[in-house]
Amino acid sequence: MGSTDLEQVYDRIYRYACLRLRDAHLAEDVTQETFLRYLNSGKAGGGYEIRYMYAIARNLCADVSRRRRRGPLQGVSDGAGEDATDAALEGIAVRAALEGMADADRELLLLRYVNGESVGTLAALYGCSRFAIYRRLRRAREAFRRSWGGEDV
Repeated sequence: MGSTDLEQVYDRIYRYACLRLRDAHLAEDVTQETFLRYLNSGKAGGGYEIRYMYAIARNLCADVSRRRRRGPLQGVSDGAGEDATDAALEGIAVRAALEGMADADRELLLLRYVNGESVGTLAALYGCSRFAIYRRLRRAREAFRRSWGGEDV
Protein backbone atom coordinates (compact mmCIF):
# COMPACT_ATOMS: atom_id res chain seq x y z
CA MET A 1 0.00 0.00 0.00
CA GLY A 2 1.26 3.47 -0.89
CA SER A 3 0.98 6.41 1.46
CA THR A 4 -2.11 7.74 -0.37
CA ASP A 5 -3.73 4.32 -0.20
CA LEU A 6 -2.86 4.10 3.47
CA GLU A 7 -4.46 7.48 4.17
CA GLN A 8 -7.61 6.46 2.29
CA VAL A 9 -7.83 3.16 4.16
CA TYR A 10 -7.26 4.97 7.45
CA ASP A 11 -10.11 7.38 6.64
CA ARG A 12 -12.43 4.51 5.69
CA ILE A 13 -11.69 2.55 8.86
CA TYR A 14 -12.09 5.72 10.95
CA ARG A 15 -15.47 6.57 9.37
CA TYR A 16 -16.61 3.00 9.94
CA ALA A 17 -15.57 3.07 13.60
CA CYS A 18 -16.98 6.57 14.13
CA LEU A 19 -20.40 5.66 12.79
CA ARG A 20 -20.45 2.36 14.67
CA LEU A 21 -19.37 3.86 18.00
CA ARG A 22 -20.76 7.40 17.66
CA ASP A 23 -17.74 8.79 19.44
CA ALA A 24 -14.84 10.40 17.60
CA HIS A 25 -12.27 9.74 20.34
CA LEU A 26 -13.15 6.07 20.65
CA ALA A 27 -13.15 5.79 16.85
CA GLU A 28 -9.61 7.20 16.73
CA ASP A 29 -8.51 4.67 19.33
CA VAL A 30 -10.15 1.79 17.47
CA THR A 31 -8.65 2.91 14.15
CA GLN A 32 -5.16 3.12 15.62
CA GLU A 33 -5.56 -0.24 17.33
CA THR A 34 -6.81 -1.73 14.04
CA PHE A 35 -3.68 -0.59 12.23
CA LEU A 36 -1.41 -1.78 15.03
CA ARG A 37 -2.98 -5.22 15.06
CA TYR A 38 -2.89 -5.40 11.28
CA LEU A 39 0.80 -4.47 11.12
CA ASN A 40 1.69 -6.88 13.95
CA SER A 41 -0.24 -9.74 12.35
CA GLY A 42 2.29 -10.35 9.59
CA LYS A 43 -0.50 -10.44 7.00
CA ALA A 44 0.44 -7.14 5.37
CA GLY A 45 0.74 -7.30 1.60
CA GLY A 46 -1.52 -10.30 1.10
CA GLY A 47 -3.95 -8.47 -1.16
CA TYR A 48 -6.83 -8.64 1.28
CA GLU A 49 -5.76 -5.78 3.54
CA ILE A 50 -9.03 -3.86 3.66
CA ARG A 51 -11.09 -6.97 4.39
CA TYR A 52 -8.81 -7.99 7.20
CA MET A 53 -8.74 -4.46 8.61
CA TYR A 54 -12.54 -4.20 8.56
CA ALA A 55 -12.73 -7.52 10.40
CA ILE A 56 -10.33 -6.22 13.06
CA ALA A 57 -12.19 -2.90 13.36
CA ARG A 58 -15.54 -4.69 13.55
CA ASN A 59 -14.34 -6.88 16.42
CA LEU A 60 -12.81 -3.93 18.26
CA CYS A 61 -16.03 -1.90 17.88
CA ALA A 62 -18.01 -4.84 19.23
CA ASP A 63 -15.65 -5.05 22.21
CA VAL A 64 -16.01 -1.33 22.92
CA SER A 65 -19.80 -1.51 22.56
CA ARG A 66 -19.98 -4.38 25.02
CA ARG A 67 -17.93 -2.42 27.55
CA ARG A 68 -19.99 0.71 27.52
CA ARG A 69 -23.62 1.51 27.58
CA ARG A 70 -24.87 2.76 24.26
CA GLY A 71 -25.59 6.50 24.46
CA PRO A 72 -27.48 8.92 22.22
CA LEU A 73 -25.98 10.31 19.03
CA GLN A 74 -23.82 13.37 19.31
CA GLY A 75 -25.54 16.61 18.32
CA VAL A 76 -25.03 18.21 14.96
CA SER A 77 -23.07 21.43 15.09
CA ASP A 78 -25.22 24.33 14.06
CA GLY A 79 -24.04 26.65 11.30
CA ALA A 80 -25.00 30.09 10.13
CA GLY A 81 -27.62 30.59 7.47
CA GLU A 82 -30.68 28.83 6.21
CA ASP A 83 -28.73 26.27 4.14
CA ALA A 84 -26.73 25.21 7.19
CA THR A 85 -29.93 24.86 9.21
CA ASP A 86 -31.57 22.76 6.49
CA ALA A 87 -28.48 20.57 6.23
CA ALA A 88 -28.36 20.15 10.00
CA LEU A 89 -32.04 19.20 10.15
CA GLU A 90 -31.60 16.72 7.33
CA GLY A 91 -28.56 15.26 9.09
CA ILE A 92 -30.59 14.83 12.26
CA ALA A 93 -33.39 13.17 10.30
CA VAL A 94 -30.96 10.78 8.60
CA ARG A 95 -29.36 9.88 11.92
CA ALA A 96 -32.77 9.31 13.47
CA ALA A 97 -33.73 7.07 10.56
CA LEU A 98 -30.49 5.13 10.92
CA GLU A 99 -31.10 4.79 14.67
CA GLY A 100 -34.40 3.07 13.90
CA MET A 101 -32.62 0.33 11.96
CA ALA A 102 -30.98 -2.88 13.08
CA ASP A 103 -27.23 -2.58 13.72
CA ALA A 104 -26.38 -5.08 10.96
CA ASP A 105 -28.41 -3.15 8.35
CA ARG A 106 -26.92 0.18 9.42
CA GLU A 107 -23.40 -1.26 9.21
CA LEU A 108 -24.00 -2.73 5.76
CA LEU A 109 -25.35 0.58 4.39
CA LEU A 110 -22.40 2.44 5.90
CA LEU A 111 -19.83 0.12 4.36
CA ARG A 112 -21.45 0.10 0.93
CA TYR A 113 -22.66 3.66 0.47
CA VAL A 114 -20.53 5.79 2.79
CA ASN A 115 -17.22 3.95 2.52
CA GLY A 116 -17.90 2.73 -1.03
CA GLU A 117 -16.88 -0.86 -0.45
CA SER A 118 -17.50 -3.27 -3.30
CA VAL A 119 -20.06 -6.03 -3.05
CA GLY A 120 -17.22 -8.54 -3.38
CA THR A 121 -15.41 -7.06 -0.39
CA LEU A 122 -18.63 -7.13 1.65
CA ALA A 123 -19.30 -10.73 0.63
CA ALA A 124 -15.84 -11.76 1.83
CA LEU A 125 -16.19 -9.74 5.03
CA TYR A 126 -19.55 -11.29 5.92
CA GLY A 127 -18.69 -14.76 4.63
CA CYS A 128 -21.58 -15.03 2.18
CA SER A 129 -22.24 -14.79 -1.55
CA ARG A 130 -22.52 -11.59 -3.57
CA PHE A 131 -26.20 -12.39 -4.16
CA ALA A 132 -26.81 -12.59 -0.43
CA ILE A 133 -25.19 -9.16 -0.05
CA TYR A 134 -27.43 -7.75 -2.78
CA ARG A 135 -30.48 -9.13 -0.97
CA ARG A 136 -29.31 -7.77 2.38
CA LEU A 137 -28.62 -4.36 0.83
CA ARG A 138 -32.10 -4.26 -0.70
CA ARG A 139 -33.68 -5.14 2.66
CA ALA A 140 -31.51 -2.56 4.44
CA ARG A 141 -32.49 0.16 1.96
CA GLU A 142 -36.16 -0.74 2.43
CA ALA A 143 -35.75 -0.61 6.21
CA PHE A 144 -34.10 2.80 5.89
CA ARG A 145 -36.97 4.08 3.73
CA ARG A 146 -39.50 2.84 6.28
CA SER A 147 -37.53 4.41 9.11
CA TRP A 148 -37.13 7.64 7.10
CA GLY A 149 -40.87 7.88 6.66
CA GLY A 150 -41.44 6.26 3.30
CA GLU A 151 -39.96 9.11 1.27
CA ASP A 152 -37.78 8.36 -1.69
CA VAL A 153 -34.15 8.89 -0.68
